[in-house]
Amino acid sequence: MPRALFEKYGNAIYTSHLDLMRVFQRAFKRAGLPLTHTQGFNPRPSVSIALPLSLGVESRCELLDFDLEGEKIDNSEILRRLNEALIDGVRILQVYDDGRKVKHLAYLDCIVTLEYDAGIGEDAKQRMEALFSQDQILVEKKSKNGMVEQDIRPMIRTLKIVCDNANEISIHARICCQNPSLNPMLLSAAISKYLPDLTPDFARCCRIELFDHENNIFR
Repeated sequence: MPRALFEKYGNAIYTSHLDLMRVFQRAFKRAGLPLTHTQGFNPRPSVSIALPLSLGVESRCELLDFDLEGEKIDNSEILRRLNEALIDGVRILQVYDDGRKVKHLAYLDCIVTLEYDAGIGEDAKQRMEALFSQDQILVEKKSKNGMVEQDIRPMIRTLKIVCDNANEISIHARICCQNPSLNPMLLSAAISKYLPDLTPDFARCCRIELFDHENNIFR
């Protein structure tokens, strides 16, 4: 089954996962690339995204699996046709065959950028580094049963704090993304809980790259 590496940015980050799936289904149709359908009582187009993005999150490393009817079409031609049919802010970077099984996907690199209208405090970087060096960091998260506390520290593989400018500081982290998974925005939530005076006025997140259990780039 072919796989596409794509990015999502700009206003497209506010497109929900379900709407993005519809965007792709329409794009394949407009591009003259007929998708196969699943078998059964309620057939569905054979297209899926490995790790659905939260609303408002940017990404440079999304994976889309799909299956086409008919004769094999060159991957470069699929890439060209899809990019001509997709909305602004969603762009195919690569199309290839024989992608690895998603069960081998383990980590992702992300950047969480914190914005401060009044500027960053002089000791903000040091205090954040001290927070994330703790053995336990409990943060509330939504679950099917309501709000629960989760220790996010075991799911952080590496983390670096970078002062980007006088009003922005960013968290560069490699985190678990499957079994278990960590929502990158919980890094910002941890700061708000443990360092309330450093609660940002706005936080944004971007996925950068995906990795397997051996820290090899996942494709």
